[in-house]
Order: sequence, then C-alpha cells, then structure tokens
Amino acid sequence: MRWQVLDGVTAEGLLLKPERIRAAAVAIPDADWTPEMFSGLTPGGPVQIQFVNRLAASGVLVVIPALVSRRDEWSGHPLVAFTNQPHREFLYRQAFQMGRHVIGYEVQRVLAAVDLLEEFAKPALPIGVAGVGEGGLLALYASALDSRIRSTLVSGYYREREEVWREPLYRNVWGLLTEFGDAELAGLVTPRRLVIEASGGIEIGGPPAVRSGRRASAAPGVLSAGPLDAVRAEFEKGAAYYRKSGRGGEIQIHVSGANGHGPAGTEPAIRAFAAALDVSLRESTPARPTRLPDIDQRERRLFNELQAHVQGLMHRSHQVREGKWRNADRDQMRAYVHDELIGRLPTPAIAPSPRSRLVLDTPGYTGYEVMLDVFDGVIASGILLLPRDLRPGEKRPVVVCQHGLEATAMDTITREPRAYASYKAFSEQLVHRGFIVYAPQNPYRGEGRFRAIQRKANPLKLSLFSFIVAQHQQTLRWLSTLAFVDPQRIGFYGLSYGGKTAMRIPPLAAGYALSICSGDFTEWTRSLVTNEEKPGYIFTPEYETPEWNMGHVADHAELAMLIAPRPFLVEAGHRDAGQPIEWVMSQFGKVRLHYDQAGIGDRVEIDLFDGPHTIHGEAAFRFLHRHLRWPEPRR
Repeated sequence: MRWQVLDGVTAEGLLLKPERIRAAAVAIPDADWTPEMFSGLTPGGPVQIQFVNRLAASGVLVVIPALVSRRDEWSGHPLVAFTNQPHREFLYRQAFQMGRHVIGYEVQRVLAAVDLLEEFAKPALPIGVAGVGEGGLLALYASALDSRIRSTLVSGYYREREEVWREPLYRNVWGLLTEFGDAELAGLVTPRRLVIEASGGIEIGGPPAVRSGRRASAAPGVLSAGPLDAVRAEFEKGAAYYRKSGRGGEIQIHVSGANGHGPAGTEPAIRAFAAALDVSLRESTPARPTRLPDIDQRERRLFNELQAHVQGLMHRSHQVREGKWRNADRDQMRAYVHDELIGRLPTPAIAPSPRSRLVLDTPGYTGYEVMLDVFDGVIASGILLLPRDLRPGEKRPVVVCQHGLEATAMDTITREPRAYASYKAFSEQLVHRGFIVYAPQNPYRGEGRFRAIQRKANPLKLSLFSFIVAQHQQTLRWLSTLAFVDPQRIGFYGLSYGGKTAMRIPPLAAGYALSICSGDFTEWTRSLVTNEEKPGYIFTPEYETPEWNMGHVADHAELAMLIAPRPFLVEAGHRDAGQPIEWVMSQFGKVRLHYDQAGIGDRVEIDLFDGPHTIHGEAAFRFLHRHLRWPEPRR
C-alpha cells in the first residue's frame, strides 16, 4: 500500500488485514529490515520479530511502513561521486541545514499511517504503535506527539541518551538533551500504555565499508544494545512521570534474554502491548503471497521523495530569509542567530590570566605564544606578533589572522612551502607592514577529535562555534588591555575554515572593527544542501558542517548584514573549486545592496582574482590599511 504524507512525500509498506478487525497498529521495523522481513514474508529477519503476524491473527489491522535503510546504494550522484554514507546520513546532511530531519520525516510517515487507520476504522478502533531498533525510536517519538495512540511498544531502543554522540550521525538532534531524554518522551506518552523491551539484535559497528569507486565520507557511529543498567535507569525516570499521574501500571519493562541482549518480540512484551488494545494474542502462520513489491525500487522512491522535498526547501529558502530580514531589528536577529543557529555559551567571566613565551625572534618582529583562560578547563591560544619598531606609548591596530581546517596558527606565519601555498605567510606580511598581528589557534584540528566536540555539543543546543565565539570574546578582552593595542582598531582576516569564522565571529563577538572572508564566502545553504553539484559538502568527510535550520535563518549574505555597518571584504579565487564565482556573486550582490542602501557602500568590497583556494592579500591589505587607519608602507 501507499499513502500520502506531505506535498510530494508518500509512504509505502504492507497492510496485514484480518478477517475481523478489533484494533489497529503501526508496526515499525528497524531501518535494515524490510516490512516483508518484519512479517516473515521474505527471509532475512529473525523469526522472533515476526510478532506482527500474531497481531494480525488476533484481529489487529497492521500497517508496516518501509524505512530509509542504512545501505549506501544511492548515496551520491552519478555526475559527482557516490559515497559510503548510509542513506539515512546522506538524507540527514541535506535536511539538517533546512531544519528537517530523517527522524522527523519518518515520524510524519507513521502519523500519516495513524490518520489512515483512524479514517479506515468506523467506529473508531484502539490504535497502537510498535517498533524495533530504529522503529522503536520512531514509535516513541510518534506516541509522544499523538495522543490517539493508546498503546506503544519500544523494543531495542529505550535507554539513557547522554552518549547519543557515539551513535550514527542521523541520530543527532539539535538541542535534544536540553529538554528530552527517553524518559521525558515517556512522560509525554503518559497516561497511555508504554511497554519498554530491553532487547538486542541491532548491532551496527559503523557506516558501510568503502567500496571501489566510492568516497569515504561517512561519519563514525555505532549502535548496540548497551548495558541493561542504562535501560533500567531511564525506565525508572520515565516511570516516575507515570506514578505522578496515578497510572504507574501503564508503563512496563520487559527484558529479553541475558542482560537485555535477547531477540525482540518476547511474549510478555507483546501481550502487554496487545492487552491495551483490548486484544488477546493468538498464534499465527505467516501468509505466503504470490507477488511482492520490488523492494529496491520502493526504497529508492521513498529516499528520492525525501531528497526532492529537502532540495525544494533549499531552492525556496531565499524567500523565507528575505521575509525574516526585510524589516528585522538587527540586534534581535543577532541574538536569534547566536541562540538558535550557533548556540550561546555564557560570556567568559573569569580573568584571561595570560601566559606567554617567546617563540619567534626575527629582525623585523618578535612572536609570543599566548594561552588564555576562557572557562574552567577551556583555554584560547595563539601567536602574538609585535613589530620591532613599536614605540613606547604607541597604540597600533591589530589584525587577527585565522587559519583554516587542520592548520595551525604558525601556518599563517611560516614560509615553509606546504603552508605558504595557501596562507602566503599573511600574518608575517602584515606585521612587516606595521600591524600588530594575532594568529589564534582554533579547535577545528584533529579530524574526528574536533568533530566529536560538535557531536557532543549539538544535543546541548551548542556547536563548535559556540566555543570559538567564547574564545574570541576572551581574546578580544585580553587584546584590549595591552598598552600598545588600539581596541577600536582590531580587524579579522580568515581563510577557508578561517573564512567560516570570519562570517560567524565578528557578527557575534563585539570588538572586531571589520571582517575579511577569504576562500569561503558563497551560497552556503546551497553548498551544504545540494546533492548534485561538485562543490557540495555532502560529498566530503566534513560531516560537522551542517548547522540546524540555517537555510531558513541566515546565509552568508545575512551574516554579512550583521557585520554592517563595519567594513567587510570578500576574497575569492576564480579557480577555487569550493567557491564557484557565480555562487559568490549571488550572495555578494545582496550584501552590496544592503551597504549601498545604508549609504555605506564604500565599506564593502570584493576581490576576485585568478587563483585557487589561497590568500590573495592585495586588495585585502589595502582595505586593512584604509579602514584600520594605518599608513601603507612606502614602496
């Protein structure tokens, strides 16, 4: 069967129809089980999970929706690349940027099935939802949202969620743990029947292995039954909500096998679920139909429908942003971006307590490695370059020079060929021009280590940039105390991931007088969401880059509006593969219009040069001299 869910989005699955209907249920398999496996119509699923046949034999009208699987068959595009990302991750990485989620879409499919069952059954029948593994997740969310669901069975999913960051990326939910663990979701199900089954069988050691001709870009993440203690502890928290409502008997826990690692669908759990539907469980023999759907083509249809829905949101998102920003108060939008897009940490309250040591001693300047306290156990660090001709009592402008992905502060200074190819020693060039230079060490280094910070932060409604904002707030606080620094003349200049920083930190960290974004300014929503164009981040291992609902909040043009009225410059190379010039110009045109309409068009510039992903420096250096009011060196 197939049923309508959203405009352009349908659901498909099986309908098990008993001769006499007493109740109705949506039975949701794990993502790697087809409805046919779940009901025993095809081999591959453990016999113990085929409880749906017993429900049907007992008079329950059962809908079994097909889910997006963890295979990687269609995770890519023939004109770009195919990847080893599970289908669920490939969809997640598109949808997250648009404020959508594979979990949300599939919950909608389940709730649409509930609509269907309610419409089908006249008079109304009791309705239940039962799920195993990923299906258990969806059953819990759906029941928390829909009070029509009288009975819920969650098998092989319910537990403490504090380590959700270790699970696959498609389980990542922005802000989840600020309000909800599984117990709090159970609290939304109360006073209706909720059966928790501690079971195993869903063991995922990581993404699919990289096959020949595919890019290794999937995020790490594992699924396992986990310790029974983690299930029992969360159950007790959920049971407290039921006891408070006076319905403590309506939540039950059943343990399958030793330590909750046995198969799903134990007799006590299924009976408890069915009893709340006023059904007595019976034995059954699976039907053997003569014709089954093409399972691969069905999944491909369902997967492509969700991709098309997300891509449609992306193509229309500029209209949503324009509506938000047209007459918006900039301070309110700044606070909104900080709170809802980046994630806000408290402004550092402790003293910076700077520690430094001499690391560079050259004829033209000295360099000091600096460490600052930000929060308890959190530091900021970087390299401070001081021109040798700095006179006592003199105050000079500062340029903060930010490195990119997997680089170091020293990479912006050294003339070693590997680093110089990208950075052109722009920190050293600027200190030779008389600026004080500070090159911060940002935390996007160490591959999985820094990406794990993002995974841990997102469920807390934070991101990697939440910490970077705080580090720069403290850095600016410290720089402003230095006797030789003019705190009104501190500029920011970053390349690549440093360009990402240039678009996010100056709008939020008060104290930067201007910002220069090199090698990153573009149609950021398109870059993150597109599933068919080569610059798309979805084809890369940079799985931490999606930012929740950014496509409906602020693209690079809107972030630049938060930099205004301060000066802003974009630097982009014609041969920068990640920054197509037409994408750059579509965003820059909006920025230019904003500055012109404000009567400050002389404060915004773009430097398009014939080069790759690198610092250019020519227009940018003149821009720094002019707007930080420091004379250019004589030729």
